[in-house]
Order: sequence, then structure tokens, then C-alpha cells
Amino acid sequence: MILGIGSDICDVRRIAKVIERHGDRFIDRIFTPTERARAERRRNRVETYAKRFAAKEACAKALGTGIRAGVWWRDMGVINLPSGRPTMALTGGAKRRLDAITPPGHEARIDVTITDEGPMAHAFVIISAVPAAAG
Repeated sequence: MILGIGSDICDVRRIAKVIERHGDRFIDRIFTPTERARAERRRNRVETYAKRFAAKEACAKALGTGIRAGVWWRDMGVINLPSGRPTMALTGGAKRRLDAITPPGHEARIDVTITDEGPMAHAFVIISAVPAAAG
């Protein structure tokens, strides 16, 4: 069953301006170490940051809170499963919210798609509950 859906679009130029103005202070406040390491390896690092920023916004919307109610930027991090499929790793307030909306006997699954075209980055997040594995 679907627990939440979120979508966000972000102007890459806006993220570039914020990084230019605030540098590491912005990056450290918003992104997890895993996200920073991935972005810094990329030729188009600003686009990578913008896509992850959009994914965080979309995830916060899917959680039903936005960036408030104990859900902070670094509580949500884009990671890739061994298959390469992106998902979100949640900690802190985001994880508490996810646990609160996940029905007993179920596990949460977070599906993420991120893309960019021209100056825009877009992310879509679906949080669903699947029956917990026996064992």
C-alpha cells in the first residue's frame, strides 16, 4: 500500500548560486557524507547536488511533514542499492516519522527516481508498505 508520494523540481542554477555564496556551509548542512562524496566525484557536481536536493524535498513531502516536525535535511540521504536503484536512507526524525506511518507487520519501501534536463532537476518519491518478511 502507498503511504506517501512526493515530487519536487529544483533549478540547478539556484543550487549553483547557493553553493557559490555559502560553499561548504550549505553542503555540510544539507547533504550526508555519502551524498557529498558521490557529488564531488562527478564532473557535473552541481547537478548531482540539485538532484539530491530535489529528492530530499520529495521525500519530506512523501513523509507528510516537509522540512519540519523533526525532519531535517541530513535525516534523508540518497543512496544506491547494489543493483544501482536509488532509494533513501532515513535517520533521526525522518526515520521516526517513517516508522510512525508504517503499519504493524509491514516494512517501508522507498522508491526514488531522479533526473535533470537543462537547468532543472526533478525527483519523485513513493513510500509504500510491504508485508514484513517472515523470520
